[in-house]
Amino acid sequence: MKLRKIMATVTAMIVASSLLAACGSSSGEGSSEDYPKKAMEFIAPSGAGGGWDLTIRTVAKVLEDTDLVDVAMPVTNKTGGGGGVNLAYMQGKKGSDSLVSVYSPPLLLINLNGSTEHSYKDTTPLAKLITDYGAFVVAKDSPYNDMSEVMEALKADPKSVKIAGGSSAGSMDHIQFLMVAKAAGVENIKEIDYVAFQDGTATSQVLGGHVDLFSTGLADVEALLESGDLRALGQTADHRVGEGVLAEVPTVQEQGIDIVFENWRGLFGAPDMPEYAVEFWQDTLSKMVETDEWKEAAARNGWDHAFATGEEFNTFLDEKNEDYKTILEEIGMLNN
Repeated sequence: MKLRKIMATVTAMIVASSLLAACGSSSGEGSSEDYPKKAMEFIAPSGAGGGWDLTIRTVAKVLEDTDLVDVAMPVTNKTGGGGGVNLAYMQGKKGSDSLVSVYSPPLLLINLNGSTEHSYKDTTPLAKLITDYGAFVVAKDSPYNDMSEVMEALKADPKSVKIAGGSSAGSMDHIQFLMVAKAAGVENIKEIDYVAFQDGTATSQVLGGHVDLFSTGLADVEALLESGDLRALGQTADHRVGEGVLAEVPTVQEQGIDIVFENWRGLFGAPDMPEYAVEFWQDTLSKMVETDEWKEAAARNGWDHAFATGEEFNTFLDEKNEDYKTILEEIGMLNN
């Protein structure tokens, strides 16, 4: 009798423990119930003030202002390696439901050019949000008045124009200029001088006359265009974009160079992000891009709406990866 009572007590304790564990798994960390429950880790893989930083901070603000997300979304700047340092960091967060990072073409390029062993396939693609565009700017006293003059100089001597960018050789700022030069008929694009200033000093280099042209993002130079310190010779959309001074920048297509380069930006989770978290962010972001707050921010920054998730986004990434392979192979920077 005494033994039966002891066994009954033990059984009851096991059942109770199981029930508590079940309750904990449905409401604690790592559960789909009421996700997200704790602060998110939003990451810009660059310094403050750039396109990645602006994009993810805008996302966090709009999500908060519209009450679409009710947990804290602090943004951390994790710089280095053109995004490679953060990409390596993400590998150590495998399975996390609380990490979201912004990326754009360098996510693909730094793998293709051998800067990192990791690629977009080592993340969880969540959503493509917007398309920004490349811009080519010069100092206000530059002898160049448009992109046609720059291309004619390069056709005569590919070393005659020194190009600066904020990304490494073989990454976005470099590649977008080379693609435009190739479309303009410049031969030997491999010979074009490109200097990377990943410390954020490219603007001061062009202002100081140390380089001739700065290849960058259109929204990144808005303030300097407004001040008159820089002049924009062209941008890579197929239409005028943005408002105010941005809308005044002519496309390279208007100047007879038939190419479009999209600086797409999207959000990515850690590798093997749980499906409930993926579904939450895809659904929430689809609502966010329809808000007035997001549309106003996009118009202000010259961003085009380019929302895509799931198979559509994954197919887009695969296609862009192949496009970037072609240009890197031509300049001898494809890591085989």
